[in-house]
Amino acid sequence: MSIGSEQVKQFKEQGYTSSPTFFNEREVRAMRAELGRLRREGAFRNVTTDGDGKTQSKTNENLQICPLYTKSTFFRALAFHPKVLATIPQLIGDPVVLHLDQVFLKPARHGSGTSWHQDNAYFKIEQPTRGTAMWIAVHDATLANGTIRVVPGLDVANSKLEHSRDPHSDHHIRCYPDESKQVPIELPAGGVAFFCYGTPHATGANNTDKDRAGVAFHFLHQSCYTDELRSRAKPIGTMLTGPEASGGLKEYGEKIQGTWDSEVEKALENEAVAV
Repeated sequence: MSIGSEQVKQFKEQGYTSSPTFFNEREVRAMRAELGRLRREGAFRNVTTDGDGKTQSKTNENLQICPLYTKSTFFRALAFHPKVLATIPQLIGDPVVLHLDQVFLKPARHGSGTSWHQDNAYFKIEQPTRGTAMWIAVHDATLANGTIRVVPGLDVANSKLEHSRDPHSDHHIRCYPDESKQVPIELPAGGVAFFCYGTPHATGANNTDKDRAGVAFHFLHQSCYTDELRSRAKPIGTMLTGPEASGGLKEYGEKIQGTWDSEVEKALENEAVAV
């Protein structure tokens, strides 16, 4: 099972939905193991600043890797997970292009949040509902540790909210939606939130005693993947479904589809060695 008709309906009408049991426990363990490897190898970068948009904070951290696929064959394979390939077309239609992947890790006790924004303020596609993010809770995501929040409704999703530079990030922009309408999405580890490119969203600070990470994949309907977007945003551009899809062979020079289970096994084996 991927998602049900009620979840699809919610996405179409409200610009977001969620699935609390999308990935299983073994897959979650592998995600954590792979993020642990990336952290040990210094792949993360702190994007939080002291409020001037450029001086890296020494007291708060919002650790990012973007793009992710160049650092991890594990996360490269995740985009080809059978449930992902079955779910995304239900939300934005076929054919589907993988647009972007990234991860934010909020360390225990001093993890800073990501301010309100619309993804489409970066990507600027003509139809915001033809793109969706898939936000994966790698750890339990709660109000206490700053889980993701959205402002639902197609009226706001189809609007262009004014954005400005976020002074607490070295490269992000932010907007100011009506926060009284926000909906927090609490998820157990392995749960997933989907929200279209126009849906305002944010995460809060993590002041708990445990780390919290969210991995985000962004998908586009092929009709929105224009030459202008390719040149401006430099996205991944992997065809996942439709007649042009090659299972990753065309984009990466090797078949990626079908390797997820072996990547999970490899990540867990590496975890055992690291311990």
